[in-house]
Amino acid sequence: MTNKVHHETKDIADLVIEGIQERKGRKITHIDLSGIESAAASDFIICEGSSTIQVAAIADSVREYLLENAGIKPFNYDGYQNSQWIVVDYGHTLVHVFLPSERERYNLEELWSDAPTTEIPDLD
Repeated sequence: MTNKVHHETKDIADLVIEGIQERKGRKITHIDLSGIESAAASDFIICEGSSTIQVAAIADSVREYLLENAGIKPFNYDGYQNSQWIVVDYGHTLVHVFLPSERERYNLEELWSDAPTTEIPDLD
């Protein structure tokens, strides 16, 4: 039997990316943390929206897309209060939707720079 957990997280990652793209989320980055023991999850998917309204819409789109296409609900989510940085928790996969200024401030890509990173091209 193959590594089922990794296969499932791959499917979730693909669905998350599609959900982000549905709301024109930009600068999507997939960080593979599966090889880092201290990481909170095996995948981080990071993107940005141009306004707090778009950040919330992207996070909503991800939640709706995974529910409709895979029947998967997040374990938790946080950040809708000010919608500058929303985290959606799918267990092995954490989705981070940022305003550009907040993304730059927290710089998760740099924090996990020792992990393999994939940049997903913007659709337009």
